[in-house]
Amino acid sequence: MNRLLFGHPRGLAILFGTEMWERLSYYGMRALLIGYLTKYLLLPGHVEGVLFYAPVKAAFEALAGPLSPQPFASLLYGTYTGLVYATPLLGGWLADRWLGQRTVAIAGMLLMAAGHFLMASEAMLFPALLLLIFGGGFFKTNTSSQVGFLYAPGDPARDSGYAIFYVGVNVGGLLGPLICGGLGEMAGWHYGFAAAGFGLLFALAIYFAGWRYLPPDGGRTVATVAAPRQNLSPDEWKAIIALALLLLPLTLYWACNEQWGNTLTLWSIDNTDRSIALFGWHGEIPWTWFQALNPLVIFFGTPMLLSIWKRQGPRQPGTARKMLIGCLLMSAANLLMIVPALLTGRGAGGHASWLWLLGYYVVMTMGEIHLYPVGLSLFSKAAPARMASLMMGLYFVPNFLGGGFLQGWLGTFWEKMDKAVFFAMIAGIAAAAALVIRLLERPLRPLLKETA
Repeated sequence: MNRLLFGHPRGLAILFGTEMWERLSYYGMRALLIGYLTKYLLLPGHVEGVLFYAPVKAAFEALAGPLSPQPFASLLYGTYTGLVYATPLLGGWLADRWLGQRTVAIAGMLLMAAGHFLMASEAMLFPALLLLIFGGGFFKTNTSSQVGFLYAPGDPARDSGYAIFYVGVNVGGLLGPLICGGLGEMAGWHYGFAAAGFGLLFALAIYFAGWRYLPPDGGRTVATVAAPRQNLSPDEWKAIIALALLLLPLTLYWACNEQWGNTLTLWSIDNTDRSIALFGWHGEIPWTWFQALNPLVIFFGTPMLLSIWKRQGPRQPGTARKMLIGCLLMSAANLLMIVPALLTGRGAGGHASWLWLLGYYVVMTMGEIHLYPVGLSLFSKAAPARMASLMMGLYFVPNFLGGGFLQGWLGTFWEKMDKAVFFAMIAGIAAAAALVIRLLERPLRPLLKETA
């Protein structure tokens, strides 16, 4: 196979670029969303013009009781981020059984572009979010599974290929808050949302430009397309069971991780001293820019960890151990935030240095590097080849349940809970996820064909 990018297939460069621009759009829009809802759109004088607002809010209040703007915004944010990671199951099924990865990925990009442009209209909030939910699901699972199909079975380059792909994800995640978030915060919300729409158009252009380098639909062989009609072997069932057991701790982990786009963003707006002075210049850091710290740390931290793991060779931690470390670092990041919450009058309106947020993002993100790309590679390797896209969709179920609904529900406590106690609660949930992985570590090894 023709190799170009650090010894990897040419198609990896195409998928890297496509994913980068799509992630720029997603994270750029997401950087604005919770602030846009809580500080602007859901307030009197604006919310009256939002189509379908009354029935949507009534549905949420039927489940959660009366909601002020901040808890309602957290639930909306959680529902949106959750459903974005639920629809990959639909996208994977459509690709595996009917349309192929390429067609479904293209449909996803078109739907997302339309959704981002609609976000520029205050009235179209809910139709826009619906398009983004389905578009994201159609796109996400199929580009991720296509990365796996670039490599032959047993190719050791697959793990580093997914790590490189994840760097592309986070280059987009870095640029999104800076470009779309900066435009939205400083020039107007609608400029930021429209910029996200143009990001999807760039992604689509790259995908078409590299069409000939992408893997064929359905994987590596014609037999792979026909395989779903066959019964699963005992080994395949064992692998599926092993992957399913990891869904619980991953759900808890993502409920903690996704707080950085929800409650930690509110902390950056309301409880952070964002003033900065450089060479005699004094200014204030835009609150949307803090969401660029996560991908920035991933960009620099991933090569560092890959280098460490490469030097360790067979002595490096196994898959489950790396994921356990990721959960523990998430817990540590939230324990760190207890300190500024206590120093600023228990988080009740005081302002802490932005350096505390910097520390949080560094620790939390180093944990994410241990968990997310490792999990992507694991699901790609362990899943039956004929169910590759569907099983990749399964990997996003914890993002749906934890990073979406559970995260949004936890966010409803932000307004009424002592902030130090809130951070302690999130740290405890992350520690519980680590404990579950530790209990599963030994029984998972034979199922995942790992020795350490």
